[in-house]
Amino acid sequence: MSSAAANTFLGHCRTLLGDPHVLTLAGEMEPYLTDWRGRFTGSALAVLRPGTAQEVADTVRACAQWRVPIVPQGGKTGLVLGSVPDGSGTAVVLSLARLDRIRHIDAFNRTITVDAGCILQAVQQAAQDQGCLFPLSLAAEGSCTIGGNLATNAGGTAVLRYGNMRELCLGLEVVTPQGELWDGLRALRKDNTGYDLRDLYIGAEGTLGIITGAVLKLYPQPKACITALAALPSPDAALELLKLAQDRCGASLTGFELMSAFCLHLVRTHFPQLPQPFTAAHPQYVLLELSSSESEAHAVALLEQTIGAALERHIIHDAVVASSIAQSQALWQLREHIPLAQAKAGKNIKHDISLPVSVIPSFIAQTAPQLQRAFPGCQLVCFGHMGDGNLHFNVAPPEGIGHEAFLANQAEVNRLVHDAVNHFDGSISAEHGIGALKRDELARYKAPLELALMRAIKQALDPHNLMNPGKIL
Repeated sequence: MSSAAANTFLGHCRTLLGDPHVLTLAGEMEPYLTDWRGRFTGSALAVLRPGTAQEVADTVRACAQWRVPIVPQGGKTGLVLGSVPDGSGTAVVLSLARLDRIRHIDAFNRTITVDAGCILQAVQQAAQDQGCLFPLSLAAEGSCTIGGNLATNAGGTAVLRYGNMRELCLGLEVVTPQGELWDGLRALRKDNTGYDLRDLYIGAEGTLGIITGAVLKLYPQPKACITALAALPSPDAALELLKLAQDRCGASLTGFELMSAFCLHLVRTHFPQLPQPFTAAHPQYVLLELSSSESEAHAVALLEQTIGAALERHIIHDAVVASSIAQSQALWQLREHIPLAQAKAGKNIKHDISLPVSVIPSFIAQTAPQLQRAFPGCQLVCFGHMGDGNLHFNVAPPEGIGHEAFLANQAEVNRLVHDAVNHFDGSISAEHGIGALKRDELARYKAPLELALMRAIKQALDPHNLMNPGKIL
Protein backbone atom coordinates (compact mmCIF):
# COMPACT_ATOMS: atom_id res chain seq x y z
CA MET A 1 0.00 0.00 0.00
CA SER A 2 1.32 3.43 -0.93
CA SER A 3 1.75 6.04 1.80
CA ALA A 4 -1.08 8.09 0.28
CA ALA A 5 -3.44 5.10 0.33
CA ALA A 6 -2.36 4.26 3.89
CA ASN A 7 -3.12 7.81 5.01
CA THR A 8 -6.54 7.68 3.36
CA PHE A 9 -7.30 4.33 5.01
CA LEU A 10 -6.16 5.51 8.44
CA GLY A 11 -8.16 8.72 8.05
CA HIS A 12 -11.25 6.63 7.37
CA CYS A 13 -10.51 4.53 10.48
CA ARG A 14 -10.22 7.68 12.58
CA THR A 15 -13.62 8.76 11.32
CA LEU A 16 -15.06 5.37 12.32
CA LEU A 17 -13.39 4.98 15.71
CA GLY A 18 -12.16 8.40 16.80
CA ASP A 19 -8.56 9.60 16.92
CA PRO A 20 -7.74 8.11 20.36
CA HIS A 21 -8.51 4.61 19.10
CA VAL A 22 -6.28 4.60 16.02
CA LEU A 23 -2.70 4.21 17.26
CA THR A 24 0.16 4.77 14.84
CA LEU A 25 3.07 6.01 16.97
CA ALA A 26 5.72 3.41 17.78
CA GLY A 27 5.49 3.98 21.52
CA GLU A 28 1.70 3.62 21.49
CA MET A 29 1.76 0.44 19.44
CA GLU A 30 4.65 -1.39 21.09
CA PRO A 31 2.59 -3.11 23.86
CA TYR A 32 0.39 -4.66 21.16
CA LEU A 33 3.26 -5.94 19.04
CA THR A 34 5.28 -8.10 21.45
CA ASP A 35 4.15 -11.61 22.34
CA TRP A 36 3.36 -12.75 25.89
CA ARG A 37 6.75 -14.38 26.47
CA GLY A 38 8.67 -11.44 25.01
CA ARG A 39 10.30 -13.57 22.31
CA PHE A 40 9.06 -11.72 19.24
CA THR A 41 8.07 -8.17 18.35
CA GLY A 42 6.27 -7.57 15.08
CA SER A 43 5.35 -4.45 13.17
CA ALA A 44 1.98 -2.96 12.24
CA LEU A 45 0.48 -0.22 10.12
CA ALA A 46 -1.70 0.75 13.09
CA VAL A 47 -3.48 -0.56 16.16
CA LEU A 48 -7.26 -0.15 15.89
CA ARG A 49 -9.46 -0.24 19.01
CA PRO A 50 -13.18 -0.47 18.16
CA GLY A 51 -15.64 -0.23 21.04
CA THR A 52 -18.66 -2.16 19.72
CA ALA A 53 -19.37 -5.14 17.48
CA GLN A 54 -20.71 -2.77 14.84
CA GLU A 55 -17.48 -0.75 14.95
CA VAL A 56 -15.56 -3.99 14.47
CA ALA A 57 -17.71 -4.75 11.42
CA ASP A 58 -17.24 -1.25 10.00
CA THR A 59 -13.49 -1.46 10.55
CA VAL A 60 -13.18 -4.88 8.93
CA ARG A 61 -15.22 -3.64 5.96
CA ALA A 62 -12.72 -0.81 5.54
CA CYS A 63 -9.82 -3.25 5.75
CA ALA A 64 -11.46 -5.43 3.11
CA GLN A 65 -11.91 -2.42 0.83
CA TRP A 66 -8.22 -1.41 1.14
CA ARG A 67 -6.98 -5.05 1.30
CA VAL A 68 -5.35 -4.49 4.69
CA PRO A 69 -4.57 -7.68 6.66
CA ILE A 70 -5.99 -7.90 10.18
CA VAL A 71 -4.50 -9.49 13.31
CA PRO A 72 -7.28 -9.83 15.93
CA GLN A 73 -6.06 -9.48 19.51
CA GLY A 74 -7.59 -10.13 22.92
CA GLY A 75 -5.55 -10.29 26.12
CA LYS A 76 -2.41 -11.27 24.17
CA THR A 77 -1.73 -14.17 26.54
CA GLY A 78 -1.32 -16.74 23.75
CA LEU A 79 1.89 -18.75 23.56
CA VAL A 80 2.22 -19.54 19.84
CA LEU A 81 2.56 -16.05 18.25
CA GLY A 82 -1.08 -16.14 17.17
CA SER A 83 -2.11 -12.64 18.21
CA VAL A 84 0.86 -10.53 17.14
CA PRO A 85 1.67 -9.35 13.60
CA ASP A 86 4.68 -10.39 11.57
CA GLY A 87 7.51 -8.01 10.76
CA SER A 88 6.17 -6.70 7.45
CA GLY A 89 4.25 -3.76 8.92
CA THR A 90 1.40 -4.20 6.43
CA ALA A 91 -1.26 -5.46 8.86
CA VAL A 92 -3.32 -3.70 11.47
CA VAL A 93 -3.78 -5.08 14.96
CA LEU A 94 -7.47 -5.04 15.83
CA SER A 95 -7.71 -5.01 19.62
CA LEU A 96 -10.99 -6.12 21.19
CA ALA A 97 -10.08 -4.82 24.65
CA ARG A 98 -12.85 -2.19 24.62
CA LEU A 99 -15.55 -4.81 23.97
CA ASP A 100 -15.86 -5.69 27.64
CA ARG A 101 -19.58 -5.72 28.50
CA ILE A 102 -21.46 -8.46 30.30
CA ARG A 103 -24.54 -8.26 28.09
CA HIS A 104 -27.01 -10.58 29.81
CA ILE A 105 -27.21 -13.32 32.44
CA ASP A 106 -30.06 -15.81 32.39
CA ALA A 107 -29.87 -17.75 35.66
CA PHE A 108 -32.82 -19.95 34.70
CA ASN A 109 -31.36 -20.93 31.31
CA ARG A 110 -27.91 -20.97 32.93
CA THR A 111 -26.29 -18.80 30.27
CA ILE A 112 -24.27 -15.61 30.18
CA THR A 113 -23.89 -13.43 27.07
CA VAL A 114 -20.68 -11.42 26.93
CA ASP A 115 -18.51 -9.28 24.69
CA ALA A 116 -15.40 -10.97 23.32
CA GLY A 117 -13.11 -8.54 25.13
CA CYS A 118 -14.37 -9.49 28.59
CA ILE A 119 -11.61 -10.70 30.89
CA LEU A 120 -12.21 -14.32 31.90
CA GLN A 121 -12.01 -13.47 35.59
CA ALA A 122 -14.75 -10.83 35.17
CA VAL A 123 -17.03 -13.44 33.59
CA GLN A 124 -16.31 -15.87 36.43
CA GLN A 125 -17.20 -13.16 38.95
CA ALA A 126 -20.37 -12.10 37.13
CA ALA A 127 -21.54 -15.71 37.15
CA GLN A 128 -20.67 -16.09 40.82
CA ASP A 129 -22.64 -12.95 41.69
CA GLN A 130 -25.71 -14.73 40.30
CA GLY A 131 -25.02 -17.91 42.25
CA CYS A 132 -23.66 -19.68 39.17
CA LEU A 133 -20.34 -21.06 37.98
CA PHE A 134 -18.47 -20.43 34.76
CA PRO A 135 -15.95 -23.26 35.03
CA LEU A 136 -13.15 -22.29 32.65
CA SER A 137 -10.06 -21.65 34.78
CA LEU A 138 -6.60 -20.72 33.48
CA ALA A 139 -3.41 -19.35 34.98
CA ALA A 140 -3.91 -16.21 32.83
CA GLU A 141 -7.58 -15.73 33.80
CA GLY A 142 -6.87 -12.24 35.13
CA SER A 143 -5.63 -11.13 31.67
CA CYS A 144 -6.98 -13.43 28.95
CA THR A 145 -10.24 -12.58 27.18
CA ILE A 146 -13.25 -14.64 26.18
CA GLY A 147 -12.63 -14.00 22.48
CA GLY A 148 -9.11 -15.36 22.78
CA ASN A 149 -10.34 -18.31 24.84
CA LEU A 150 -12.78 -19.15 22.06
CA ALA A 151 -10.33 -18.51 19.24
CA THR A 152 -7.92 -21.04 20.77
CA ASN A 153 -10.55 -23.41 22.23
CA ALA A 154 -8.95 -22.95 25.65
CA GLY A 155 -8.91 -25.81 28.13
CA GLY A 156 -7.54 -25.23 31.62
CA THR A 157 -7.80 -27.22 34.81
CA ALA A 158 -11.48 -28.28 34.74
CA VAL A 159 -11.75 -29.86 31.27
CA LEU A 160 -12.06 -33.29 32.86
CA ARG A 161 -15.53 -32.38 34.12
CA TYR A 162 -16.73 -29.43 32.02
CA GLY A 163 -14.90 -29.72 28.70
CA ASN A 164 -12.97 -27.21 26.56
CA MET A 165 -14.28 -23.81 25.55
CA ARG A 166 -16.06 -25.43 22.61
CA GLU A 167 -18.23 -27.37 25.07
CA LEU A 168 -18.87 -24.24 27.13
CA CYS A 169 -20.15 -22.11 24.23
CA LEU A 170 -23.70 -22.15 22.85
CA GLY A 171 -23.67 -19.24 20.41
CA LEU A 172 -21.42 -16.67 18.78
CA GLU A 173 -21.48 -13.24 17.23
CA VAL A 174 -18.86 -12.98 14.48
CA VAL A 175 -17.65 -10.39 11.99
CA THR A 176 -16.82 -12.02 8.65
CA PRO A 177 -13.76 -11.08 6.56
CA GLN A 178 -16.11 -8.99 4.38
CA GLY A 179 -17.26 -6.93 7.39
CA GLU A 180 -20.67 -8.54 7.82
CA LEU A 181 -21.97 -9.08 11.36
CA TRP A 182 -23.38 -12.58 11.95
CA ASP A 183 -25.68 -12.79 14.97
CA GLY A 184 -25.53 -16.39 16.11
CA LEU A 185 -26.09 -15.59 19.80
CA ARG A 186 -28.55 -18.42 20.37
CA ALA A 187 -28.84 -19.69 23.93
CA LEU A 188 -29.90 -23.15 22.78
CA ARG A 189 -28.48 -26.51 23.78
CA LYS A 190 -30.22 -28.14 20.81
CA ASP A 191 -30.24 -26.48 17.39
CA ASN A 192 -30.07 -29.00 14.57
CA THR A 193 -30.62 -26.64 11.62
CA GLY A 194 -27.70 -27.28 9.31
CA TYR A 195 -23.95 -26.74 9.48
CA ASP A 196 -22.64 -25.72 12.89
CA LEU A 197 -21.08 -22.38 11.94
CA ARG A 198 -20.17 -21.73 15.56
CA ASP A 199 -17.66 -24.57 15.56
CA LEU A 200 -15.92 -23.19 12.48
CA TYR A 201 -14.82 -20.12 14.41
CA ILE A 202 -13.98 -21.73 17.76
CA GLY A 203 -10.34 -22.78 17.59
CA ALA A 204 -9.74 -20.99 14.27
CA GLU A 205 -7.43 -18.40 15.91
CA GLY A 206 -9.02 -15.48 14.09
CA THR A 207 -8.20 -16.83 10.63
CA LEU A 208 -11.85 -17.11 9.49
CA GLY A 209 -13.50 -14.15 11.20
CA ILE A 210 -13.51 -12.10 14.40
CA ILE A 211 -15.57 -13.25 17.38
CA THR A 212 -17.23 -10.23 19.01
CA GLY A 213 -19.65 -11.88 21.43
CA ALA A 214 -20.64 -15.24 22.87
CA VAL A 215 -23.33 -17.09 24.80
CA LEU A 216 -21.66 -19.30 27.39
CA LYS A 217 -22.96 -22.08 29.60
CA LEU A 218 -23.25 -21.64 33.35
CA TYR A 219 -23.44 -24.32 36.01
CA PRO A 220 -24.62 -24.50 39.63
CA GLN A 221 -22.02 -23.39 42.13
CA PRO A 222 -20.67 -26.50 43.89
CA LYS A 223 -21.44 -26.66 47.59
CA ALA A 224 -17.95 -27.92 48.30
CA CYS A 225 -14.59 -28.14 46.55
CA ILE A 226 -11.99 -30.41 48.15
CA THR A 227 -8.36 -30.89 47.10
CA ALA A 228 -5.76 -33.56 47.84
CA LEU A 229 -2.13 -34.06 46.87
CA ALA A 230 -0.95 -37.64 46.40
CA ALA A 231 2.62 -38.93 46.09
CA LEU A 232 3.14 -41.79 43.65
CA PRO A 233 5.93 -44.03 42.35
CA SER A 234 5.26 -43.60 38.62
CA PRO A 235 2.97 -42.32 35.83
CA ASP A 236 1.54 -45.86 35.65
CA ALA A 237 0.41 -45.49 39.25
CA ALA A 238 -1.11 -42.11 38.36
CA LEU A 239 -3.15 -43.80 35.63
CA GLU A 240 -4.38 -46.38 38.15
CA LEU A 241 -5.28 -43.59 40.57
CA LEU A 242 -7.20 -41.77 37.84
CA LYS A 243 -9.30 -44.85 37.08
CA LEU A 244 -9.94 -45.46 40.76
CA ALA A 245 -10.98 -41.83 41.33
CA GLN A 246 -13.27 -41.82 38.30
CA ASP A 247 -14.87 -45.11 39.32
CA ARG A 248 -15.51 -43.89 42.87
CA CYS A 249 -16.18 -40.19 42.35
CA GLY A 250 -17.73 -40.03 38.86
CA ALA A 251 -18.50 -36.52 37.67
CA SER A 252 -17.42 -35.07 41.03
CA LEU A 253 -13.79 -35.44 39.94
CA THR A 254 -13.05 -31.97 38.58
CA GLY A 255 -9.27 -31.90 38.40
CA PHE A 256 -6.45 -34.42 38.06
CA GLU A 257 -3.05 -32.82 37.60
CA LEU A 258 0.17 -34.81 37.17
CA MET A 259 3.49 -33.28 38.31
CA SER A 260 6.94 -34.84 38.28
CA ALA A 261 9.40 -34.60 41.16
CA PHE A 262 11.56 -32.20 39.16
CA CYS A 263 8.58 -29.85 38.74
CA LEU A 264 8.12 -29.52 42.50
CA HIS A 265 11.89 -29.27 42.95
CA LEU A 266 11.81 -26.18 40.73
CA VAL A 267 8.92 -24.72 42.74
CA ARG A 268 10.67 -25.45 46.04
CA THR A 269 13.88 -23.84 44.76
CA HIS A 270 12.37 -20.64 43.42
CA PHE A 271 9.36 -20.25 45.76
CA PRO A 272 10.57 -21.59 49.12
CA GLN A 273 7.76 -19.75 50.92
CA LEU A 274 5.18 -22.17 49.51
CA PRO A 275 4.24 -25.17 51.68
CA GLN A 276 5.98 -28.51 51.18
CA PRO A 277 3.42 -31.17 52.13
CA PHE A 278 5.86 -34.12 52.15
CA THR A 279 9.19 -34.39 53.95
CA ALA A 280 10.50 -37.01 51.50
CA ALA A 281 10.67 -36.62 47.74
CA HIS A 282 8.61 -38.90 45.49
CA PRO A 283 8.91 -39.59 41.74
CA GLN A 284 5.45 -38.27 40.82
CA TYR A 285 2.60 -36.27 42.35
CA VAL A 286 -1.07 -35.89 41.51
CA LEU A 287 -3.32 -33.02 42.55
CA LEU A 288 -6.94 -34.15 42.74
CA GLU A 289 -9.97 -31.91 43.11
CA LEU A 290 -13.55 -32.95 43.86
CA SER A 291 -16.55 -30.67 43.49
CA SER A 292 -19.71 -31.77 45.26
CA SER A 293 -23.30 -30.63 44.76
CA GLU A 294 -24.24 -32.17 48.11
CA SER A 295 -22.16 -31.07 51.10
CA GLU A 296 -18.58 -30.51 52.21
CA ALA A 297 -18.81 -33.52 54.52
CA HIS A 298 -19.87 -35.69 51.59
CA ALA A 299 -16.99 -34.44 49.41
CA VAL A 300 -14.41 -34.92 52.18
CA ALA A 301 -15.65 -38.44 52.90
CA LEU A 302 -15.62 -39.37 49.22
CA LEU A 303 -12.10 -38.08 48.69
CA GLU A 304 -10.76 -39.63 51.89
CA GLN A 305 -12.30 -43.00 50.97
CA THR A 306 -10.69 -42.78 47.52
CA ILE A 307 -7.30 -41.91 48.98
CA GLY A 308 -7.66 -44.70 51.54
CA ALA A 309 -8.41 -47.25 48.83
CA ALA A 310 -5.39 -46.06 46.82
CA LEU A 311 -3.15 -46.48 49.87
CA GLU A 312 -4.51 -49.97 50.57
CA ARG A 313 -3.80 -51.02 46.97
CA HIS A 314 -0.30 -49.49 47.15
CA ILE A 315 -1.10 -47.18 44.22
CA ILE A 316 0.15 -44.15 46.14
CA HIS A 317 2.89 -43.67 48.74
CA ASP A 318 1.32 -40.86 50.74
CA ALA A 319 -1.32 -38.13 50.52
CA VAL A 320 -2.58 -34.96 52.18
CA VAL A 321 -6.19 -33.79 52.01
CA ALA A 322 -6.86 -30.07 52.39
CA SER A 323 -9.05 -29.30 55.38
CA SER A 324 -9.75 -25.68 54.48
CA ILE A 325 -10.04 -23.35 51.49
CA ALA A 326 -6.66 -21.86 52.40
CA GLN A 327 -4.99 -25.29 52.40
CA SER A 328 -6.65 -26.14 49.08
CA GLN A 329 -5.40 -22.91 47.54
CA ALA A 330 -1.92 -23.63 48.87
CA LEU A 331 -1.88 -27.04 47.18
CA TRP A 332 -3.05 -25.49 43.90
CA GLN A 333 -0.29 -22.89 44.19
CA LEU A 334 2.27 -25.69 43.91
CA ARG A 335 0.80 -26.64 40.54
CA GLU A 336 0.26 -23.08 39.33
CA HIS A 337 3.79 -21.99 40.21
CA ILE A 338 5.46 -24.59 37.98
CA PRO A 339 5.47 -22.32 34.88
CA LEU A 340 6.63 -19.39 37.04
CA ALA A 341 9.46 -21.49 38.47
CA GLN A 342 10.44 -22.56 34.95
CA ALA A 343 10.65 -18.92 33.91
CA LYS A 344 12.89 -18.10 36.88
CA ALA A 345 15.13 -21.08 36.13
CA GLY A 346 15.61 -20.04 32.51
CA LYS A 347 14.30 -20.82 29.06
CA ASN A 348 12.90 -24.25 28.19
CA ILE A 349 11.90 -25.96 24.98
CA LYS A 350 8.16 -26.30 25.56
CA HIS A 351 5.54 -28.68 24.21
CA ASP A 352 1.77 -28.59 24.75
CA ILE A 353 0.70 -32.06 23.72
CA SER A 354 -2.40 -34.23 23.90
CA LEU A 355 -2.48 -38.02 24.13
CA PRO A 356 -5.01 -40.76 24.81
CA VAL A 357 -4.97 -40.91 28.61
CA SER A 358 -4.20 -44.64 28.57
CA VAL A 359 -0.87 -44.20 26.74
CA ILE A 360 0.58 -41.34 28.80
CA PRO A 361 2.80 -43.61 30.96
CA SER A 362 4.10 -45.41 27.86
CA PHE A 363 4.76 -42.11 26.10
CA ILE A 364 6.79 -40.79 29.04
CA ALA A 365 8.65 -44.09 29.48
CA GLN A 366 9.63 -44.13 25.80
CA THR A 367 10.30 -40.44 25.14
CA ALA A 368 12.22 -39.45 28.27
CA PRO A 369 15.09 -41.95 27.58
CA GLN A 370 15.18 -40.88 23.92
CA LEU A 371 15.72 -37.30 25.02
CA GLN A 372 18.43 -38.35 27.45
CA ARG A 373 20.27 -40.29 24.75
CA ALA A 374 20.06 -37.38 22.32
CA PHE A 375 20.77 -34.64 24.90
CA PRO A 376 22.54 -36.19 27.91
CA GLY A 377 21.68 -34.50 31.18
CA CYS A 378 18.64 -32.61 29.87
CA GLN A 379 15.94 -32.14 32.48
CA LEU A 380 12.31 -33.00 31.80
CA VAL A 381 9.64 -30.70 33.22
CA CYS A 382 6.55 -32.87 32.76
CA PHE A 383 3.22 -31.78 34.22
CA GLY A 384 -0.33 -31.12 33.15
CA HIS A 385 -3.95 -32.11 32.96
CA MET A 386 -3.58 -35.89 32.94
CA GLY A 387 -7.31 -36.35 33.41
CA ASP A 388 -7.97 -35.08 29.89
CA GLY A 389 -4.70 -36.24 28.30
CA ASN A 390 -2.95 -32.86 28.11
CA LEU A 391 0.73 -32.77 29.10
CA HIS A 392 3.12 -29.85 29.21
CA PHE A 393 6.24 -31.78 28.22
CA ASN A 394 9.06 -29.27 28.54
CA VAL A 395 12.80 -29.82 28.22
CA ALA A 396 15.31 -27.80 30.23
CA PRO A 397 19.07 -27.76 29.55
CA PRO A 398 21.54 -29.90 31.48
CA GLU A 399 23.23 -28.23 34.42
CA GLY A 400 26.15 -26.12 33.26
CA ILE A 401 24.77 -25.65 29.73
CA GLY A 402 23.63 -22.14 28.83
CA HIS A 403 19.96 -21.77 28.05
CA GLU A 404 20.52 -19.94 24.78
CA ALA A 405 23.00 -22.61 23.66
CA PHE A 406 20.49 -25.35 24.46
CA LEU A 407 17.71 -23.53 22.58
CA ALA A 408 19.77 -24.00 19.42
CA ASN A 409 18.60 -27.64 19.63
CA GLN A 410 14.91 -26.67 19.56
CA ALA A 411 14.14 -28.07 16.10
CA GLU A 412 15.75 -31.41 16.93
CA VAL A 413 14.03 -31.63 20.34
CA ASN A 414 10.68 -30.74 18.79
CA ARG A 415 11.11 -33.39 16.13
CA LEU A 416 11.88 -36.08 18.68
CA VAL A 417 8.95 -35.16 20.94
CA HIS A 418 6.42 -34.56 18.17
CA ASP A 419 7.38 -37.76 16.35
CA ALA A 420 6.73 -39.63 19.60
CA VAL A 421 3.39 -37.86 20.01
CA ASN A 422 2.47 -38.81 16.46
CA HIS A 423 3.51 -42.43 17.11
CA PHE A 424 1.03 -42.57 20.01
CA ASP A 425 -1.77 -40.96 17.93
CA GLY A 426 -1.63 -37.71 19.86
CA SER A 427 -1.71 -34.02 18.96
CA ILE A 428 1.14 -31.50 18.94
CA SER A 429 -1.19 -28.82 20.33
CA ALA A 430 -3.63 -29.57 23.13
CA GLU A 431 -4.77 -26.10 24.18
CA HIS A 432 -2.28 -23.44 23.02
CA GLY A 433 -3.21 -23.51 19.33
CA ILE A 434 -0.94 -23.38 16.27
CA GLY A 435 -0.42 -19.68 15.55
CA ALA A 436 2.77 -18.94 13.63
CA LEU A 437 5.02 -20.89 15.98
CA LYS A 438 3.71 -24.37 15.13
CA ARG A 439 2.53 -23.75 11.58
CA ASP A 440 5.31 -25.77 9.94
CA GLU A 441 4.89 -28.55 12.49
CA LEU A 442 1.19 -28.76 11.68
CA ALA A 443 2.01 -29.21 8.00
CA ARG A 444 4.27 -32.12 8.92
CA TYR A 445 1.81 -34.03 11.10
CA LYS A 446 -1.64 -33.27 9.65
CA ALA A 447 -2.87 -35.59 6.92
CA PRO A 448 -2.78 -33.99 3.44
CA LEU A 449 -6.56 -34.34 3.10
CA GLU A 450 -7.13 -32.56 6.42
CA LEU A 451 -4.90 -29.69 5.33
CA ALA A 452 -6.66 -29.50 1.95
CA LEU A 453 -10.07 -29.31 3.63
CA MET A 454 -8.83 -26.60 6.00
CA ARG A 455 -7.43 -24.58 3.10
CA ALA A 456 -10.73 -24.97 1.23
CA ILE A 457 -12.63 -23.51 4.19
CA LYS A 458 -10.13 -20.66 4.51
CA GLN A 459 -10.37 -19.88 0.79
CA ALA A 460 -14.17 -19.94 0.85
CA LEU A 461 -14.54 -17.62 3.82
CA ASP A 462 -11.46 -15.42 3.43
CA PRO A 463 -10.47 -15.47 -0.26
CA HIS A 464 -8.11 -12.49 0.07
CA ASN A 465 -6.32 -13.97 3.12
CA LEU A 466 -6.84 -10.88 5.25
CA MET A 467 -7.74 -12.59 8.53
CA ASN A 468 -4.65 -13.26 10.65
CA PRO A 469 -2.52 -14.28 7.65
CA GLY A 470 0.34 -16.67 8.25
CA LYS A 471 -1.32 -18.31 11.25
CA ILE A 472 -2.23 -22.04 11.25
CA LEU A 473 -1.85 -22.43 7.47
